[in-house]
Parts: sequence; structure tokens; C-alpha cells
Amino acid sequence: MKIECCFFEDDYLENFHPLTLTRPVYDLRVGIFTLAEKWLYALGIPGTQPGGILREHLNGVFHSFPSPESNNDSVLWINPRFIPSKELGIKVKNLALNQCVVCLDQLVAARITATMHRIWVETGVELSDLQKTFVDENKITQVKNSWELFQVNGREIAKDIDLLHLEPLKDSGQYPHSILINPHQIFIEPGAIIEPGAMLFAGKGPIYIGREAHVMAKAVIRGPSAVCEKSVVKMGAKIYEDTTIGPICKVGGEIANVIFHSYSNKGHDGYTGNSVFGQWCNLGADTNTSNLKNNYSTVKVFDWKTKKEFDTGQQFIGTIMGDHSKTGINAMLNTGTMCGVCCNLFSDDYPPKFVPSFSWVSGNNIVPYHFDKAIEAMERMMQRRSIPLTTSYHNMMKAIFQSTSF
Repeated sequence: MKIECCFFEDDYLENFHPLTLTRPVYDLRVGIFTLAEKWLYALGIPGTQPGGILREHLNGVFHSFPSPESNNDSVLWINPRFIPSKELGIKVKNLALNQCVVCLDQLVAARITATMHRIWVETGVELSDLQKTFVDENKITQVKNSWELFQVNGREIAKDIDLLHLEPLKDSGQYPHSILINPHQIFIEPGAIIEPGAMLFAGKGPIYIGREAHVMAKAVIRGPSAVCEKSVVKMGAKIYEDTTIGPICKVGGEIANVIFHSYSNKGHDGYTGNSVFGQWCNLGADTNTSNLKNNYSTVKVFDWKTKKEFDTGQQFIGTIMGDHSKTGINAMLNTGTMCGVCCNLFSDDYPPKFVPSFSWVSGNNIVPYHFDKAIEAMERMMQRRSIPLTTSYHNMMKAIFQSTSF
């Protein structure tokens, strides 16, 4: 039976802003894969084009789930905030028509008719007519806030390696001048380069090196960590546990428990920890992110919708940065910084902890980033990777710009 899988977003969406200003929740990366890719593996259909119910400004940039052609078709609705285990994947895959899986009062997944699908698209999820199977919240992994992505990242790397069914490194003689600790927990894809003097320390968890990735001399990577396809770890870099370097990134310096989505760079010295960076971000030389307060109290962050600060109850949170944002040299980012899409932060002082999208920031002085100038810079950066800035992408950015208030 063909599985028609439709991802949807719920009331927790804005907890993942600014990352989800430019992507659906299903495109968030944690571990090696995005949330959608994890679900497609769990359902036995890896490589399928993910699609879902999109906010209007994301249409054309991401794949919108097409309405079923026949009323006899069924659709599997999936909430990607719930990260699938093997057991949950089987449970969801085997749902009969008009059955659903629920965690507390939150829908995890449901198989519904084409008619009900069209109703839900228009009016929202309604569970009253469905047969419910409840799952224990303590036996299921869900993310409710952006910082929880890096908190679960280490174990998700290990789970994703299992999904790939990779053989661990058998002959460390392939890299005679590198130091490979616990090689049966090191997984290196074809075309990857490990230069002499690099150390891969998998004593505390697995290390994944993707296709055509490049680990330069004297870099140190501690597992669990992942360096995804075509990314570069520069000379002398120090990559600590629970870190993901997404596809086609370039990183250096000191990085601890961080997720870089893709096409983002931190090419020089400086520290970042307990943080998540979107696509096309660039951290200037010697940028440092604070992730722990001097008094060791819990970190406060700004709610993206209300613009009011609240206590997260967490001791370690660095920076959550939206796509296309950049820092100048020697930039300093405070504990719990929320930085929007397409911002320029350049200063020898701390910028505010809440930075609206399309901001040009010097110290505490914030002015709007002129949209046409922002698009010009965006287009030049993307051209360097041979990625076109499409009309749909331009329209998405325009919508974000127009919705931003300073």
C-alpha cells in the first residue's frame, strides 16, 4: 500500500522561531537527518519527497502536500515534533482508517479519509470521530522548544547512524597518520577525507563523517557527533560531543553541542555552545556565544510572539539564529540570544538578546536592514554555492520582512 504522508504543524510552531520562519517544522535538523527524513525512514519510504500543510509564505520553497485525487484514498497525518522510534514508526505505519496515536492531548499521527483531510486543511484537526491509541509521554521523544533540538542531538545522531545501516570503520590503516579512538564506533562515508593528524575520539559515542566531507589536520572530533555531506572541519578545530555540522558547512574553532543546518559557516576561532544555527549563517572570526550565566542561574529568552522574556528553566542555552544572519569579527552573543532571519550583528559590545529579522545591529542600536540590499547579499552568498535565489524564495523573505516590527 502506498503511504501518503502529510506533515502538519501545531500550537508549538512559534516556539521554534526564528528557525521556522523560513521552514516548516518537518525541515528542522536534529541528529543527522531532518524530522521529515526520520519519519520517512520510520515508515519505510526513505528518499520520498516530504510534503505537508504549509504556511502561505513557504509555498514554492517547500513541497505542499497535494490534495488526494480520489475520495477512496487515505492520508497519514504526522506531527513531526514527535521524533519516531522504531516502535512508534511501526505503530503509525499500521494505523487503520480513522485511527490515531495521541500523546496526552496532542495528535502524533492519524490515518484519515481524503474527505476528512480536506476538512482538516480548512478547519484544523478534530479527533472526536477517531479511534485513539495513547502513548506514554515518558516513552516518546518530542520537542516543544528550539533549544530541545540540541539537548536530544547526541542520541539522535546514534539513532540516525542505525537507520543508515552503515558498517563501522574496519581498517584504521586507511588513515595511517590519523588518530582513531574506538574505530568500531566511527562511520565514514565514501569520498570523505581525513587528513593526517586529525583525531576522531569515539570513546563516548559514535562519529559520523558524511560523503565527501573533509576533516583537516589536527582537528579533534568527539562523539557523538556528525559531520554531514560535503562539510569541512578546518585545521585545529575542536568539535565536542552532541554536535551536528549539517551539509555543506565550514567550521573551525571550538564547538560544543551545536546544530548547524546547512550552508552555514563558522570558519575561524571562537566558541559556540548549546546553540542552533539555520541555513546560510556566517559567524565572523572570533565570534563567541555565551551559553552559561556567570551566576549559574537559569537562562531567560524572549518569546518570539509576545517579545517578553521568560525563564526557560535551563542552565545552558547559547544562540538560536535564523537563516542568513551573520556576525562581524570579535562579535559577542549573550546567553539565550534569539536572532531572527537576515540580521547583521557587528559590534564590540553585546547586541540585544532579542534581534528582530532584517535587523542591522551595532551594540544596542538596531535599524532595519534595507530589503533590496539584504536580497543582494543573500543572492551573492547563494551563488557561491551555485544555488539560485528563486522567485518563491524571494517572496518568502519579503513576507518575513513585511511582518517584522522593530
